[in-house]
Amino acid sequence: MTILSSHRTKGILQRLLTIGRERLQETLALSMRQFLQIKRRPSSFVVGVIQPLIWLILFSALFSNAPKGFLPYSMGYGHFITAGLIVFTAFSGALNAGLPVMFDREFGFLNRILVAPLRSRSSVVLASVVHIGAISLIQSIFIMIAAGLLGYGWPSGLGALTTLTTLSILTIGVTALSLGLAFALPGHIELLAITFLINLPLLFSSTALAPLEFMPVILRWLACLNPLTYAIEPIRAAYQGPVDLGTVVLHAPYGDVSSGTCIWILLTLTIATLILVRPLLHRKLS
Repeated sequence: MTILSSHRTKGILQRLLTIGRERLQETLALSMRQFLQIKRRPSSFVVGVIQPLIWLILFSALFSNAPKGFLPYSMGYGHFITAGLIVFTAFSGALNAGLPVMFDREFGFLNRILVAPLRSRSSVVLASVVHIGAISLIQSIFIMIAAGLLGYGWPSGLGALTTLTTLSILTIGVTALSLGLAFALPGHIELLAITFLINLPLLFSSTALAPLEFMPVILRWLACLNPLTYAIEPIRAAYQGPVDLGTVVLHAPYGDVSSGTCIWILLTLTIATLILVRPLLHRKLS
Protein backbone atom coordinates (compact mmCIF):
# COMPACT_ATOMS: atom_id res chain seq x y z
CA MET A 1 0.00 0.00 0.00
CA THR A 2 2.84 2.39 0.87
CA ILE A 3 4.57 1.76 -2.48
CA LEU A 4 1.28 2.28 -4.37
CA SER A 5 0.59 5.48 -2.48
CA SER A 6 4.11 6.71 -3.24
CA HIS A 7 3.73 5.96 -6.96
CA ARG A 8 0.30 7.63 -6.98
CA THR A 9 1.68 10.73 -5.26
CA LYS A 10 4.57 10.92 -7.74
CA GLY A 11 2.11 10.56 -10.62
CA ILE A 12 -0.06 13.38 -9.28
CA LEU A 13 2.97 15.63 -8.78
CA GLN A 14 4.20 14.92 -12.30
CA ARG A 15 0.80 15.74 -13.76
CA LEU A 16 0.66 18.98 -11.77
CA LEU A 17 4.15 19.91 -12.92
CA THR A 18 3.21 19.16 -16.52
CA ILE A 19 0.06 21.27 -16.27
CA GLY A 20 1.98 24.12 -14.63
CA ARG A 21 4.71 23.99 -17.26
CA GLU A 22 2.17 24.02 -20.10
CA ARG A 23 0.28 26.96 -18.59
CA LEU A 24 3.53 28.84 -18.13
CA GLN A 25 4.48 28.19 -21.77
CA GLU A 26 1.06 29.40 -22.96
CA THR A 27 1.27 32.53 -20.82
CA LEU A 28 4.78 33.36 -21.99
CA ALA A 29 3.89 32.76 -25.65
CA LEU A 30 0.84 35.05 -25.46
CA SER A 31 2.88 37.64 -23.53
CA MET A 32 5.63 37.62 -26.15
CA ARG A 33 3.04 38.36 -28.81
CA GLN A 34 2.08 41.54 -26.96
CA PHE A 35 5.71 42.50 -26.36
CA LEU A 36 6.33 42.12 -30.12
CA GLN A 37 3.49 44.58 -30.76
CA ILE A 38 5.24 47.11 -28.50
CA LYS A 39 8.50 46.48 -30.37
CA ARG A 40 6.85 47.10 -33.74
CA ARG A 41 4.86 50.12 -32.50
CA PRO A 42 6.75 51.63 -29.57
CA SER A 43 4.88 54.95 -29.62
CA SER A 44 2.54 54.06 -26.74
CA PHE A 45 5.46 53.00 -24.56
CA VAL A 46 7.43 56.16 -25.36
CA VAL A 47 4.43 58.44 -24.74
CA GLY A 48 3.85 56.70 -21.42
CA VAL A 49 7.33 57.81 -20.35
CA ILE A 50 7.44 61.26 -21.96
CA GLN A 51 4.11 62.57 -20.66
CA PRO A 52 4.84 62.24 -16.90
CA LEU A 53 8.43 63.35 -17.54
CA ILE A 54 7.15 66.58 -19.11
CA TRP A 55 4.80 67.05 -16.17
CA LEU A 56 7.68 66.51 -13.76
CA ILE A 57 9.84 69.14 -15.47
CA LEU A 58 7.05 71.71 -15.97
CA PHE A 59 5.42 71.45 -12.55
CA SER A 60 8.72 71.46 -10.68
CA ALA A 61 9.76 74.58 -12.64
CA LEU A 62 6.36 76.23 -12.10
CA PHE A 63 6.60 75.95 -8.32
CA SER A 64 10.38 76.24 -8.02
CA ASN A 65 10.09 79.56 -6.12
CA ALA A 66 7.58 78.29 -3.58
CA PRO A 67 8.56 79.30 -0.02
CA LYS A 68 10.29 76.79 2.25
CA GLY A 69 7.87 74.94 4.49
CA PHE A 70 5.24 75.17 1.77
CA LEU A 71 5.16 71.37 1.51
CA PRO A 72 5.55 68.46 3.98
CA TYR A 73 9.11 67.54 5.01
CA SER A 74 10.12 71.03 3.74
CA MET A 75 10.77 69.46 0.33
CA GLY A 76 10.81 71.16 -3.05
CA TYR A 77 7.86 70.70 -5.36
CA GLY A 78 9.86 68.48 -7.72
CA HIS A 79 10.60 66.12 -4.83
CA PHE A 80 6.93 66.22 -3.82
CA ILE A 81 5.35 65.32 -7.17
CA THR A 82 7.90 62.64 -8.06
CA ALA A 83 5.99 59.94 -6.15
CA GLY A 84 2.68 61.06 -7.66
CA LEU A 85 3.97 60.90 -11.21
CA ILE A 86 5.61 57.51 -10.65
CA VAL A 87 2.27 56.13 -9.48
CA PHE A 88 0.37 57.91 -12.26
CA THR A 89 2.67 56.34 -14.86
CA ALA A 90 2.00 52.83 -13.56
CA PHE A 91 -1.72 53.57 -13.19
CA SER A 92 -2.12 54.93 -16.72
CA GLY A 93 -0.30 51.96 -18.24
CA ALA A 94 -2.40 49.45 -16.30
CA LEU A 95 -5.61 51.28 -17.13
CA ASN A 96 -4.92 50.66 -20.82
CA ALA A 97 -4.40 46.93 -20.28
CA GLY A 98 -7.81 46.10 -21.73
CA LEU A 99 -7.18 47.78 -25.09
CA PRO A 100 -5.14 44.95 -26.69
CA VAL A 101 -7.76 42.42 -25.56
CA MET A 102 -10.55 44.65 -26.87
CA PHE A 103 -8.86 44.95 -30.26
CA ASP A 104 -8.38 41.17 -30.33
CA ARG A 105 -12.11 40.82 -29.67
CA GLU A 106 -13.06 43.24 -32.43
CA PHE A 107 -10.72 41.73 -35.03
CA GLY A 108 -11.71 38.16 -34.17
CA PHE A 109 -8.26 37.07 -33.01
CA LEU A 110 -9.52 36.35 -29.50
CA ASN A 111 -11.97 33.79 -30.87
CA ARG A 112 -9.09 32.03 -32.62
CA ILE A 113 -7.19 31.86 -29.34
CA LEU A 114 -10.20 30.52 -27.47
CA VAL A 115 -10.75 27.67 -29.96
CA ALA A 116 -7.06 26.70 -29.78
CA PRO A 117 -6.17 23.67 -27.62
CA LEU A 118 -5.06 25.70 -24.60
CA ARG A 119 -4.41 23.97 -21.32
CA SER A 120 -6.13 26.91 -19.59
CA ARG A 121 -7.88 29.93 -21.07
CA SER A 122 -6.81 31.92 -18.04
CA SER A 123 -3.46 32.16 -19.86
CA VAL A 124 -5.05 34.96 -21.93
CA VAL A 125 -5.63 37.01 -18.78
CA LEU A 126 -2.30 36.12 -17.17
CA ALA A 127 -0.45 37.12 -20.35
CA SER A 128 -2.04 40.57 -20.23
CA VAL A 129 -1.14 40.92 -16.55
CA VAL A 130 2.49 39.94 -17.25
CA HIS A 131 2.74 42.25 -20.25
CA ILE A 132 1.14 45.34 -18.72
CA GLY A 133 2.78 44.76 -15.36
CA ALA A 134 6.23 44.65 -16.93
CA ILE A 135 5.61 47.67 -19.19
CA SER A 136 4.13 49.78 -16.37
CA LEU A 137 6.98 48.98 -14.01
CA ILE A 138 9.60 49.73 -16.69
CA GLN A 139 7.94 53.07 -17.47
CA SER A 140 7.81 53.93 -13.76
CA ILE A 141 11.47 53.03 -13.32
CA PHE A 142 12.34 55.37 -16.21
CA ILE A 143 10.56 58.19 -14.36
CA MET A 144 12.40 57.29 -11.15
CA ILE A 145 15.73 57.43 -13.00
CA ALA A 146 14.81 60.75 -14.62
CA ALA A 147 13.79 62.18 -11.24
CA GLY A 148 17.10 61.02 -9.77
CA LEU A 149 19.05 62.68 -12.58
CA LEU A 150 17.09 65.90 -12.01
CA GLY A 151 18.19 65.84 -8.38
CA TYR A 152 14.97 64.66 -6.78
CA GLY A 153 16.52 61.64 -5.07
CA TRP A 154 16.21 57.89 -5.26
CA PRO A 155 14.77 55.46 -2.71
CA SER A 156 17.48 53.13 -1.45
CA GLY A 157 17.34 49.65 0.01
CA LEU A 158 14.00 48.93 1.62
CA GLY A 159 12.59 52.12 0.11
CA ALA A 160 13.11 50.81 -3.43
CA LEU A 161 11.53 47.49 -2.45
CA THR A 162 8.54 49.31 -0.91
CA THR A 163 8.15 51.38 -4.07
CA LEU A 164 8.22 48.39 -6.43
CA THR A 165 5.89 46.37 -4.18
CA THR A 166 3.36 49.21 -4.02
CA LEU A 167 3.49 49.73 -7.78
CA SER A 168 3.05 45.99 -8.39
CA ILE A 169 -0.05 45.81 -6.18
CA LEU A 170 -1.58 48.85 -7.87
CA THR A 171 -0.77 47.56 -11.36
CA ILE A 172 -2.35 44.15 -10.75
CA GLY A 173 -5.57 45.68 -9.41
CA VAL A 174 -5.97 48.26 -12.17
CA THR A 175 -5.06 45.72 -14.86
CA ALA A 176 -7.78 43.39 -13.58
CA LEU A 177 -10.29 46.24 -13.66
CA SER A 178 -9.28 47.20 -17.20
CA LEU A 179 -9.58 43.61 -18.43
CA GLY A 180 -13.00 43.35 -16.83
CA LEU A 181 -14.10 46.49 -18.67
CA ALA A 182 -12.64 45.11 -21.92
CA PHE A 183 -14.94 42.09 -21.71
CA ALA A 184 -17.96 43.97 -20.32
CA LEU A 185 -18.06 46.90 -22.79
CA PRO A 186 -19.18 46.58 -26.41
CA GLY A 187 -16.17 48.20 -28.10
CA HIS A 188 -12.91 50.09 -27.79
CA ILE A 189 -14.59 53.51 -28.12
CA GLU A 190 -16.52 52.92 -24.90
CA LEU A 191 -13.38 51.63 -23.18
CA LEU A 192 -11.38 54.69 -24.24
CA ALA A 193 -14.20 56.96 -23.07
CA ILE A 194 -14.20 55.42 -19.60
CA THR A 195 -10.40 55.53 -19.50
CA PHE A 196 -10.39 59.25 -20.31
CA LEU A 197 -13.20 59.81 -17.83
CA ILE A 198 -11.41 58.34 -14.82
CA ASN A 199 -7.73 58.89 -15.65
CA LEU A 200 -7.07 62.58 -14.91
CA PRO A 201 -9.89 63.01 -12.32
CA LEU A 202 -8.31 60.28 -10.20
CA LEU A 203 -4.93 62.00 -10.52
CA PHE A 204 -6.21 65.44 -9.51
CA SER A 205 -8.35 64.07 -6.67
CA SER A 206 -5.36 62.30 -5.10
CA THR A 207 -2.37 63.67 -3.22
CA ALA A 208 -0.18 63.48 -6.32
CA LEU A 209 -0.05 67.21 -7.01
CA ALA A 210 -1.01 68.78 -3.68
CA PRO A 211 -0.84 67.70 -0.03
CA LEU A 212 -4.01 66.79 1.80
CA GLU A 213 -3.71 69.82 4.09
CA PHE A 214 -4.20 72.21 1.14
CA MET A 215 -7.51 70.68 0.05
CA PRO A 216 -11.03 71.71 1.03
CA VAL A 217 -12.90 69.26 3.25
CA ILE A 218 -14.86 67.57 0.45
CA LEU A 219 -11.75 67.05 -1.66
CA ARG A 220 -9.91 65.67 1.38
CA TRP A 221 -12.53 62.97 1.73
CA LEU A 222 -12.36 62.25 -2.01
CA ALA A 223 -8.56 61.99 -1.83
CA CYS A 224 -8.84 59.56 1.08
CA LEU A 225 -11.25 57.40 -0.94
CA ASN A 226 -8.89 57.45 -3.93
CA PRO A 227 -6.71 54.30 -4.29
CA LEU A 228 -3.92 56.37 -5.86
CA THR A 229 -3.43 58.23 -2.58
CA TYR A 230 -2.64 54.97 -0.78
CA ALA A 231 -0.04 54.14 -3.43
CA ILE A 232 1.51 57.62 -3.51
CA GLU A 233 2.07 58.23 0.20
CA PRO A 234 4.22 55.13 0.99
CA ILE A 235 6.39 55.87 -2.05
CA ARG A 236 6.70 59.54 -1.09
CA ALA A 237 7.78 58.50 2.41
CA ALA A 238 10.31 56.06 0.88
CA TYR A 239 11.99 59.02 -0.83
CA GLN A 240 12.45 60.85 2.49
CA GLY A 241 14.75 58.39 4.25
CA PRO A 242 14.79 54.99 5.97
CA VAL A 243 11.49 53.18 5.57
CA ASP A 244 9.35 52.60 8.65
CA LEU A 245 5.97 51.09 7.80
CA GLY A 246 4.63 52.39 11.11
CA THR A 247 5.32 56.03 10.25
CA VAL A 248 2.19 58.14 9.73
CA VAL A 249 2.13 59.43 6.15
CA LEU A 250 -1.49 60.54 5.77
CA HIS A 251 -3.54 62.69 8.16
CA ALA A 252 -6.92 61.62 6.84
CA PRO A 253 -10.20 63.11 8.14
CA TYR A 254 -10.99 59.77 9.79
CA GLY A 255 -7.56 59.43 11.45
CA ASP A 256 -3.85 59.02 10.86
CA VAL A 257 -2.69 56.37 8.36
CA SER A 258 0.77 54.78 8.31
CA SER A 259 2.74 53.52 5.30
CA GLY A 260 1.97 49.91 6.21
CA THR A 261 -1.74 50.64 6.51
CA CYS A 262 -1.72 52.36 3.10
CA ILE A 263 -0.19 49.26 1.52
CA TRP A 264 -2.71 46.97 3.27
CA ILE A 265 -5.62 49.14 2.07
CA LEU A 266 -4.24 49.04 -1.47
CA LEU A 267 -3.76 45.27 -1.27
CA THR A 268 -7.32 44.81 0.05
CA LEU A 269 -8.75 46.87 -2.81
CA THR A 270 -6.73 44.85 -5.32
CA ILE A 271 -7.94 41.53 -3.91
CA ALA A 272 -11.53 42.80 -3.90
CA THR A 273 -11.17 43.85 -7.56
CA LEU A 274 -9.81 40.43 -8.51
CA ILE A 275 -12.71 38.71 -6.74
CA LEU A 276 -15.29 40.91 -8.46
CA VAL A 277 -13.78 40.62 -11.94
CA ARG A 278 -13.03 36.88 -11.85
CA PRO A 279 -16.62 35.64 -12.53
CA LEU A 280 -16.92 37.96 -15.54
CA LEU A 281 -13.61 36.82 -17.01
CA HIS A 282 -14.48 33.17 -16.38
CA ARG A 283 -17.85 33.57 -18.09
CA LYS A 284 -16.44 35.39 -21.12
CA LEU A 285 -13.54 32.97 -21.58
CA SER A 286 -15.52 29.76 -21.09
